[in-house]
Amino acid sequence: MDLVPYGKNHYEADPELRDLLRHFWPGAGDREAELVMHDLDGNRVDRVRLSPVQREVLKRLRPIVRPPYEGGSWHHHFALGYLLADGGLYCILTITHQVAYPIHKYAPGLASWKERVLYGEAFGATWMTEIQGGSDLGANPHRGPQEGEVWRLYGGDKYFASGAGLADVALVTARPEGAPPGPKGLALFLLPRLDREGRLNYRVRRLKRKSGTRAVPSGEVELEGSERYLIGRAEEGIYYTLETLTVSRLANAIAAMGIAAKALLETRERVRRRQSFGRFLADHPLVRYDLLDLSVRQAGGLALALAAVEAFDRAWHERPLTARPTTWPRFLSHLAKNRTAEHSAEITRLAMELFGGLGFLEEYAVARWHRESLITPIWEGPSNIQALDLLEAMQKKGAHRPFLAWLEARLKGRGEEAEGPWRPPARPWTASPPSSPRPPSSRPRRP
Repeated sequence: MDLVPYGKNHYEADPELRDLLRHFWPGAGDREAELVMHDLDGNRVDRVRLSPVQREVLKRLRPIVRPPYEGGSWHHHFALGYLLADGGLYCILTITHQVAYPIHKYAPGLASWKERVLYGEAFGATWMTEIQGGSDLGANPHRGPQEGEVWRLYGGDKYFASGAGLADVALVTARPEGAPPGPKGLALFLLPRLDREGRLNYRVRRLKRKSGTRAVPSGEVELEGSERYLIGRAEEGIYYTLETLTVSRLANAIAAMGIAAKALLETRERVRRRQSFGRFLADHPLVRYDLLDLSVRQAGGLALALAAVEAFDRAWHERPLTARPTTWPRFLSHLAKNRTAEHSAEITRLAMELFGGLGFLEEYAVARWHRESLITPIWEGPSNIQALDLLEAMQKKGAHRPFLAWLEARLKGRGEEAEGPWRPPARPWTASPPSSPRPPSSRPRRP
């Protein structure tokens, strides 16, 4: 059967993306890695062996991460990620990109690593998950002394490390000696694969087998006396970390809707070709209702994701702690990440259903889209964890009020502001912190 997403131009086949990009940006498969623990001389190398095809594809896709650092728009970067929308390949690119981001803003002394991950053959990763804390950054107990410009890290086990065995450098958090407990005591560090003597700087205990995004080698990493390099100021580390995770959550939202778009493309073709009870599926009223629901979810989710990208694109040069606009992408990134994950899971689920029995067979791609979409709700923190950061942005910064005013203006169609893309207000707002938000409604949410 001729599956629509393969060998097609996804940009031409996706009118929602074209229309939304014109608004926000005017002018503008299953693979398993194998862990190799020793070289031929018996030395620990802890490297993964990827298929030659995957390595070649990653090499060709590396330019996706460069536009923001070459004077381009974040919309350019994320639009390419949306069109790729392969949960595994895009994940490798985004965790590589996340290493470049804080170096670019806060650690010019480590710029050689930025150049390597953007233009060289180096891959990056973000390892923030300890077994005792999960998504709770503040539960990180890892400490280590400073030795000149190098810091040490002892007893650090990362139990879910995406890019393990592939990454040449990773971002990690740890608590400097004397730092207070909780998340504000964390600093952000750069962890190379090799130390200054060229020896292995950490060990990969094992790779994990996953039911989704199988193209990403993920495993358990042991840090014992590992060398690491401080990014920026130690006391601002939690802000660098949250900012870097904001970039990742935007990528998560974009990937979720890109995966859903692939499932939607396949479904639209399938219902035009499959007959049931004497007519094509596309001619059955209830199927047409389902298709309309899928289309609305797709357009709405993509619009929300690109609105979050727009907010970030306008504020990303701001420094943490000083500029209020940094709360805008934080606020919208949580909304976008969670809603797009829900849309993607529902779109791909219903796509499987519309395919009938074939939709539940591994040899047909639509089952894969659903499997990979189920990763997006928990990647970079599930909703209950993100809600804490969202509430802080609302209660302490009032980030939701200008957004709600903008949304109300758009719904009512008032003035020029309702026609343009969402952006922070021209002047700072001075209102006092808002009262506690209302409890969530029990009414069904609309796309």
